[in-house]
Amino acid sequence: MKALVARLDSFGDVLLAGPAVRAVAARADSVTMLCGPRGAPAARLLPGVDDILVWDAPWVGLEPAPVGRGEVEQLIDMIDADAALILTSFHQSPLPTALLLRLAGVGWVAADCEDYPGSLLDVRHRRAPDAHEVEAMLELAGAAGFARVDDGRLRVLPPPGAAGLTGPGSYVVVHPGASVPARAWGRERCAEAVRELAGAGHRVVVTGGPDERELTGFVAGEHGLDLGGRTGAEELAGVLAAADVVVTGNTAPAHLAAAVGRPVVSLFAPVVPAGRWRPYGVPYVLLGDQQAPCADSRARTCPVPGHPCLDTVTAHDVVAAVEKLIGEVGPV
Repeated sequence: MKALVARLDSFGDVLLAGPAVRAVAARADSVTMLCGPRGAPAARLLPGVDDILVWDAPWVGLEPAPVGRGEVEQLIDMIDADAALILTSFHQSPLPTALLLRLAGVGWVAADCEDYPGSLLDVRHRRAPDAHEVEAMLELAGAAGFARVDDGRLRVLPPPGAAGLTGPGSYVVVHPGASVPARAWGRERCAEAVRELAGAGHRVVVTGGPDERELTGFVAGEHGLDLGGRTGAEELAGVLAAADVVVTGNTAPAHLAAAVGRPVVSLFAPVVPAGRWRPYGVPYVLLGDQQAPCADSRARTCPVPGHPCLDTVTAHDVVAAVEKLIGEVGPV
Protein backbone atom coordinates (compact mmCIF):
# COMPACT_ATOMS: atom_id res chain seq x y z
CA MET A 1 0.00 0.00 0.00
CA LYS A 2 1.26 3.43 -0.94
CA ALA A 3 0.16 5.89 1.74
CA LEU A 4 0.05 9.67 1.78
CA VAL A 5 -0.04 11.76 4.97
CA ALA A 6 -1.04 15.42 4.57
CA ARG A 7 -0.15 18.16 7.05
CA LEU A 8 -0.11 21.42 5.15
CA ASP A 9 0.85 24.04 7.70
CA SER A 10 3.96 24.99 9.68
CA PHE A 11 7.25 23.41 10.71
CA GLY A 12 6.02 22.73 14.24
CA ASP A 13 2.73 21.25 13.03
CA VAL A 14 4.59 18.77 10.83
CA LEU A 15 6.86 17.77 13.73
CA LEU A 16 3.77 17.09 15.86
CA ALA A 17 2.48 14.79 13.11
CA GLY A 18 5.54 12.57 13.44
CA PRO A 19 4.05 9.89 15.75
CA ALA A 20 1.03 9.47 13.43
CA VAL A 21 3.37 9.25 10.43
CA ARG A 22 5.28 6.42 12.13
CA ALA A 23 2.01 4.60 12.77
CA VAL A 24 1.16 4.81 9.06
CA ALA A 25 4.69 3.78 8.04
CA ALA A 26 4.42 0.59 10.11
CA ARG A 27 1.64 -0.68 7.80
CA ALA A 28 2.42 0.97 4.48
CA ASP A 29 4.96 0.00 1.86
CA SER A 30 5.83 3.66 1.40
CA VAL A 31 4.78 7.00 2.90
CA THR A 32 4.64 10.31 1.04
CA MET A 33 4.28 13.46 3.12
CA LEU A 34 2.22 16.25 1.55
CA CYS A 35 3.15 19.49 3.26
CA GLY A 36 3.53 23.22 2.71
CA PRO A 37 6.81 25.04 2.11
CA ARG A 38 7.18 25.98 5.78
CA GLY A 39 6.61 22.41 6.89
CA ALA A 40 8.87 20.72 4.34
CA PRO A 41 12.12 21.09 6.36
CA ALA A 42 10.42 19.33 9.27
CA ALA A 43 9.10 16.55 7.02
CA ARG A 44 12.68 15.83 5.94
CA LEU A 45 13.56 15.15 9.59
CA LEU A 46 10.77 12.65 10.28
CA PRO A 47 11.41 8.91 10.52
CA GLY A 48 9.10 6.92 8.25
CA VAL A 49 8.84 9.47 5.43
CA ASP A 50 9.98 8.12 2.06
CA ASP A 51 9.02 11.02 -0.21
CA ILE A 52 7.82 14.62 0.17
CA LEU A 53 5.38 16.65 -1.95
CA VAL A 54 5.48 20.37 -1.26
CA TRP A 55 2.46 22.49 -2.13
CA ASP A 56 1.49 25.94 -0.89
CA ALA A 57 -2.23 25.39 -0.23
CA PRO A 58 -4.35 28.52 -0.65
CA TRP A 59 -6.41 27.77 2.49
CA VAL A 60 -3.43 27.47 4.88
CA GLY A 61 -0.86 29.82 6.40
CA LEU A 62 -0.43 33.41 7.47
CA GLU A 63 -0.10 34.63 3.86
CA PRO A 64 -2.04 32.11 1.75
CA ALA A 65 -1.09 31.64 -1.87
CA PRO A 66 -3.60 32.64 -4.56
CA VAL A 67 -5.71 29.91 -6.12
CA GLY A 68 -4.20 28.73 -9.39
CA ARG A 69 -5.76 26.10 -11.64
CA GLY A 70 -2.40 25.14 -13.11
CA GLU A 71 -0.82 24.56 -9.69
CA VAL A 72 -3.80 22.47 -8.59
CA GLU A 73 -3.68 20.32 -11.72
CA GLN A 74 0.07 19.86 -11.34
CA LEU A 75 -0.36 18.65 -7.76
CA ILE A 76 -3.14 16.22 -8.78
CA ASP A 77 -0.84 14.75 -11.43
CA MET A 78 1.95 14.27 -8.88
CA ILE A 79 -0.09 12.41 -6.24
CA ASP A 80 0.30 8.64 -6.37
CA ALA A 81 -1.26 6.92 -3.35
CA ASP A 82 -3.75 4.21 -2.48
CA ALA A 83 -4.73 5.64 0.90
CA ALA A 84 -4.39 9.01 2.62
CA LEU A 85 -4.56 10.41 6.12
CA ILE A 86 -5.33 14.15 6.30
CA LEU A 87 -4.03 15.74 9.52
CA THR A 88 -5.44 19.11 10.55
CA SER A 89 -5.80 21.28 13.62
CA PHE A 90 -9.15 21.54 15.38
CA HIS A 91 -10.07 24.74 13.50
CA GLN A 92 -9.23 23.49 9.99
CA SER A 93 -11.35 21.64 7.48
CA PRO A 94 -9.83 18.62 5.69
CA LEU A 95 -12.33 18.76 2.84
CA PRO A 96 -10.40 20.89 0.32
CA THR A 97 -7.47 18.50 0.63
CA ALA A 98 -9.80 15.50 0.42
CA LEU A 99 -11.32 16.81 -2.82
CA LEU A 100 -7.87 17.10 -4.43
CA LEU A 101 -6.94 13.61 -3.28
CA ARG A 102 -10.13 12.17 -4.78
CA LEU A 103 -9.42 13.96 -8.07
CA ALA A 104 -5.95 12.41 -7.96
CA GLY A 105 -7.50 8.96 -7.72
CA VAL A 106 -6.79 8.21 -4.07
CA GLY A 107 -9.30 5.51 -3.24
CA TRP A 108 -9.35 5.72 0.56
CA VAL A 109 -9.18 8.90 2.68
CA ALA A 110 -9.50 9.50 6.44
CA ALA A 111 -9.67 12.76 8.40
CA ASP A 112 -11.07 14.51 11.45
CA CYS A 113 -14.12 16.36 10.19
CA GLU A 114 -17.06 18.22 11.73
CA ASP A 115 -18.68 19.07 8.40
CA TYR A 116 -20.67 16.65 6.25
CA PRO A 117 -18.03 15.10 3.94
CA GLY A 118 -20.26 13.54 1.30
CA SER A 119 -18.16 11.09 -0.71
CA LEU A 120 -14.86 12.81 0.10
CA LEU A 121 -14.00 10.73 3.18
CA ASP A 122 -14.09 7.01 3.89
CA VAL A 123 -13.35 7.55 7.59
CA ARG A 124 -14.90 10.61 9.19
CA HIS A 125 -13.51 10.87 12.71
CA ARG A 126 -14.27 13.43 15.42
CA ARG A 127 -11.38 14.43 17.61
CA ALA A 128 -11.65 14.48 21.40
CA PRO A 129 -12.23 17.98 22.80
CA ASP A 130 -9.08 19.67 24.08
CA ALA A 131 -6.81 16.78 23.05
CA HIS A 132 -3.18 17.63 22.48
CA GLU A 133 -2.40 17.86 18.76
CA VAL A 134 -0.15 14.80 18.93
CA GLU A 135 -2.80 12.70 20.68
CA ALA A 136 -5.53 13.89 18.32
CA MET A 137 -3.51 12.85 15.27
CA LEU A 138 -2.63 9.49 16.83
CA GLU A 139 -6.31 8.89 17.62
CA LEU A 140 -7.27 9.61 14.02
CA ALA A 141 -4.55 7.28 12.77
CA GLY A 142 -5.83 4.56 15.10
CA ALA A 143 -9.41 5.03 13.92
CA ALA A 144 -8.14 4.69 10.35
CA GLY A 145 -6.45 1.38 11.17
CA PHE A 146 -2.93 2.65 11.83
CA ALA A 147 -2.36 1.80 15.48
CA ARG A 148 0.51 3.46 17.32
CA VAL A 149 3.65 1.35 17.29
CA ASP A 150 5.75 3.00 20.00
CA ASP A 151 5.52 5.43 22.93
CA GLY A 152 4.09 8.15 20.68
CA ARG A 153 6.72 10.74 21.51
CA LEU A 154 8.11 13.19 18.98
CA ARG A 155 11.19 12.02 17.11
CA VAL A 156 13.49 13.15 14.34
CA LEU A 157 16.31 11.47 12.47
CA PRO A 158 19.62 11.65 14.37
CA PRO A 159 20.92 15.23 14.03
CA PRO A 160 24.53 16.20 13.36
CA GLY A 161 26.81 17.07 16.24
CA ALA A 162 26.76 20.70 17.32
CA ALA A 163 30.13 21.19 19.02
CA GLY A 164 31.50 23.00 15.97
CA LEU A 165 28.84 25.66 16.46
CA THR A 166 28.46 25.76 20.23
CA GLY A 167 31.96 24.93 21.44
CA PRO A 168 32.62 22.54 24.32
CA GLY A 169 30.70 22.40 27.59
CA SER A 170 27.08 22.37 28.68
CA TYR A 171 24.69 25.18 27.84
CA VAL A 172 21.11 26.45 27.92
CA VAL A 173 19.45 27.50 24.66
CA VAL A 174 17.33 30.67 24.52
CA HIS A 175 15.27 31.03 21.34
CA PRO A 176 13.61 34.48 21.47
CA GLY A 177 11.78 34.60 18.14
CA ALA A 178 8.31 33.42 17.16
CA SER A 179 6.48 33.33 13.84
CA VAL A 180 3.47 35.01 15.48
CA PRO A 181 4.29 38.22 17.44
CA ALA A 182 1.62 37.54 20.09
CA ARG A 183 3.55 34.42 21.15
CA ALA A 184 6.94 36.12 21.62
CA TRP A 185 8.42 37.20 24.95
CA GLY A 186 9.74 40.77 24.87
CA ARG A 187 13.30 41.16 23.59
CA GLU A 188 14.37 43.12 26.65
CA ARG A 189 13.06 40.33 28.88
CA CYS A 190 14.92 37.75 26.78
CA ALA A 191 18.17 39.73 27.05
CA GLU A 192 17.70 40.04 30.80
CA ALA A 193 17.14 36.28 31.06
CA VAL A 194 20.41 35.64 29.17
CA ARG A 195 22.28 37.92 31.59
CA GLU A 196 20.74 36.30 34.66
CA LEU A 197 21.31 32.77 33.35
CA ALA A 198 24.95 33.65 32.71
CA GLY A 199 25.17 35.21 36.17
CA ALA A 200 23.83 31.97 37.65
CA GLY A 201 26.67 30.03 36.01
CA HIS A 202 24.98 28.79 32.83
CA ARG A 203 26.54 29.12 29.40
CA VAL A 204 23.84 30.47 27.08
CA VAL A 205 23.40 29.85 23.35
CA VAL A 206 20.90 32.08 21.50
CA THR A 207 19.30 30.69 18.33
CA GLY A 208 17.18 32.18 15.57
CA GLY A 209 16.56 32.19 11.85
CA PRO A 210 18.31 34.24 9.13
CA ASP A 211 15.72 37.01 9.47
CA GLU A 212 16.22 37.19 13.26
CA ARG A 213 19.92 38.07 13.40
CA GLU A 214 19.30 41.53 14.81
CA LEU A 215 17.06 40.06 17.51
CA THR A 216 19.47 37.28 18.48
CA GLY A 217 22.40 39.68 18.55
CA PHE A 218 20.53 41.99 20.92
CA VAL A 219 19.39 39.13 23.15
CA ALA A 220 22.80 37.44 23.30
CA GLY A 221 24.60 40.70 24.07
CA GLU A 222 27.93 40.14 25.81
CA HIS A 223 26.70 37.17 27.85
CA GLY A 224 25.47 34.67 25.25
CA LEU A 225 26.72 32.95 22.11
CA ASP A 226 24.77 34.28 19.12
CA LEU A 227 23.92 31.58 16.55
CA GLY A 228 21.26 33.65 14.81
CA GLY A 229 21.02 32.68 11.12
CA ARG A 230 23.68 29.98 11.43
CA THR A 231 21.49 26.89 11.76
CA GLY A 232 19.19 25.13 9.33
CA ALA A 233 16.66 22.64 10.61
CA GLU A 234 19.17 19.78 11.03
CA GLU A 235 21.81 21.97 12.66
CA LEU A 236 19.26 23.49 15.03
CA ALA A 237 18.16 19.98 16.03
CA GLY A 238 21.78 19.20 16.85
CA VAL A 239 22.18 22.36 18.93
CA LEU A 240 18.98 21.64 20.86
CA ALA A 241 19.87 17.97 21.36
CA ALA A 242 23.02 18.94 23.28
CA ALA A 243 21.34 21.57 25.48
CA ASP A 244 20.58 21.09 29.17
CA VAL A 245 17.30 23.03 28.74
CA VAL A 246 15.65 24.98 25.93
CA VAL A 247 13.87 28.28 26.72
CA THR A 248 11.43 29.35 24.01
CA GLY A 249 7.88 30.41 23.28
CA ASN A 250 5.09 28.40 21.66
CA THR A 251 6.95 28.02 18.40
CA ALA A 252 8.66 25.33 16.33
CA PRO A 253 11.89 25.03 18.39
CA ALA A 254 9.81 24.00 21.42
CA HIS A 255 8.58 20.98 19.47
CA LEU A 256 12.00 20.34 17.93
CA ALA A 257 13.49 20.33 21.44
CA ALA A 258 10.89 17.77 22.49
CA ALA A 259 11.70 15.70 19.39
CA VAL A 260 15.35 15.44 20.48
CA GLY A 261 14.33 14.69 24.07
CA ARG A 262 15.26 17.93 25.80
CA PRO A 263 13.26 19.66 28.56
CA VAL A 264 11.61 22.96 27.73
CA VAL A 265 10.86 26.16 29.61
CA SER A 266 7.80 27.21 27.62
CA LEU A 267 6.93 30.91 27.58
CA PHE A 268 3.40 30.19 26.50
CA ALA A 269 1.01 32.95 25.39
CA PRO A 270 -2.55 31.65 25.86
CA VAL A 271 -3.83 32.88 22.48
CA VAL A 272 -4.08 29.14 21.73
CA PRO A 273 -4.69 26.52 24.45
CA ALA A 274 -1.61 25.13 26.16
CA GLY A 275 -3.34 21.78 26.50
CA ARG A 276 -3.24 21.42 22.71
CA TRP A 277 0.15 22.91 21.94
CA ARG A 278 2.47 22.59 24.97
CA PRO A 279 5.79 20.69 24.66
CA TYR A 280 4.89 17.02 24.32
CA GLY A 281 6.51 13.98 25.90
CA VAL A 282 9.33 15.77 27.77
CA PRO A 283 9.63 17.56 31.13
CA TYR A 284 8.57 21.18 30.83
CA VAL A 285 7.71 24.26 32.87
CA LEU A 286 4.90 26.43 31.52
CA LEU A 287 5.31 30.16 32.18
CA GLY A 288 2.79 32.87 31.31
CA ASP A 289 -0.66 33.87 32.53
CA GLN A 290 -2.96 31.28 30.95
CA GLN A 291 -6.04 33.22 32.15
CA ALA A 292 -5.06 36.51 30.49
CA PRO A 293 -7.74 38.37 28.49
CA CYS A 294 -6.19 37.19 25.21
CA ALA A 295 -6.84 33.51 26.08
CA ASP A 296 -8.16 31.41 23.16
CA SER A 297 -8.35 34.48 20.91
CA ARG A 298 -5.95 32.99 18.31
CA ALA A 299 -4.63 36.54 17.93
CA ARG A 300 -1.46 37.01 15.92
CA THR A 301 -0.72 40.41 17.41
CA CYS A 302 -1.32 40.89 21.13
CA PRO A 303 -4.78 42.47 21.60
CA VAL A 304 -4.03 43.60 25.19
CA PRO A 305 -1.79 46.63 25.86
CA GLY A 306 1.47 45.70 27.53
CA HIS A 307 1.37 42.01 26.52
CA PRO A 308 0.61 41.03 30.14
CA CYS A 309 0.32 37.28 29.54
CA LEU A 310 4.09 37.04 28.98
CA ASP A 311 5.62 40.31 30.14
CA THR A 312 4.63 39.50 33.72
CA VAL A 313 7.16 36.64 33.49
CA THR A 314 10.55 37.73 34.86
CA ALA A 315 14.09 36.63 34.11
CA HIS A 316 14.21 35.25 37.65
CA ASP A 317 11.22 33.04 36.81
CA VAL A 318 13.12 31.66 33.82
CA VAL A 319 16.29 30.98 35.79
CA ALA A 320 14.29 29.19 38.49
CA ALA A 321 12.48 27.09 35.86
CA VAL A 322 15.76 26.18 34.11
CA GLU A 323 17.36 25.08 37.37
CA LYS A 324 14.27 23.10 38.35
CA LEU A 325 14.41 21.14 35.10
CA ILE A 326 18.16 20.56 35.32
CA GLY A 327 17.63 19.29 38.85
CA GLU A 328 14.97 16.86 37.65
CA VAL A 329 16.61 15.67 34.43
CA GLY A 330 20.29 16.35 34.98
CA PRO A 331 22.67 18.04 32.56
CA VAL A 332 23.51 16.52 29.17
